Amino acid sequence: MAYLEVVAGIVLLVVAGDFLVRGAVSLAHKAGVSALVIGLTIVSIGTSAPELVVGIDAVLEGSPTLALGNIVGSNIANSLLVVGLPAMVAPMACDAPRLGRNITIMIGATLVFIWFALDGTITFANGFTLAALLVLFLIYSGKRARKCPSELEGIDEITEVAEHPIPYRKSWAMVIGGLIGLTFGADLLVDGSIHLARTYGVSEALIGLTLVALGTSLPELVTAMVAAIRGHCDVAVGNVIGSNLFNILGIMGVSSMVGTIPVPDSFLEVDIWVMLGSSLLIIPFTKYRAQLGKAAGLIMVALYVGYMIHLAHSADSAAVMGMPV
Repeated sequence: MAYLEVVAGIVLLVVAGDFLVRGAVSLAHKAGVSALVIGLTIVSIGTSAPELVVGIDAVLEGSPTLALGNIVGSNIANSLLVVGLPAMVAPMACDAPRLGRNITIMIGATLVFIWFALDGTITFANGFTLAALLVLFLIYSGKRARKCPSELEGIDEITEVAEHPIPYRKSWAMVIGGLIGLTFGADLLVDGSIHLARTYGVSEALIGLTLVALGTSLPELVTAMVAAIRGHCDVAVGNVIGSNLFNILGIMGVSSMVGTIPVPDSFLEVDIWVMLGSSLLIIPFTKYRAQLGKAAGLIMVALYVGYMIHLAHSADSAAVMGMPV
């Protein structure tokens, strides 16, 4: 039953998140809101809505480490799996100038998060700081987008709505249905994950790092695969950088403002450093505008598989010793 809850929750989150974004973009477009504002707010934040709702729900349910595991695990999956798998399908040339700038900001945000995590807890003050940094990033992105409209986030979604308008009532139904779906989907995913953790004697943090993180990274993986096949590396890698940035600043920021999030020792010893290292792997390709080919993609996927094996081994070792992991 717990597995069904998790699967149903992930599917509902993906579908509801897409409905919410498309409906909200349509309403904003009909109201005369500029593409700049739509891209910076509705599309950017809306695409991270599933992870955000899961994070808040996990904290409210008394499982804050599940939220932490989801964020750290999602960033690792994004950097290694979501970049690596598409590269194995179609080599990508990372030559968009904005990628280098945004990845520098993402690494900076990751370092700030790690600095906070080293204290052993992510507090309200830490969360407020992260959220404030997100606002500053959006303001900065807005100024850049005014000069270079092609850099606008979600331009494809905005163009699609402009070319194929969605009826007013249907747009509202999509927004309301998306919000309801996100709420129920998050509840199912969090409850199912907690049940799995208790059934198999592993920590909620581990479930967050693996099952929940993979589930919430599926939209990014699908987007990256499609972008890679079409030869748009800047879209594939850009989505990963944007998602990682929003995970750290937005989702962790808001989730820790809802309740203090403890950081287990295992995260301080391994997981946050794996997250940082996997993010740093992308830098050479964006800095030198090098081709991210099949060999590099294979290495990234192999590293992710190795990390999953490490987590499984840690869980088995802890189970033998009768300790939670």
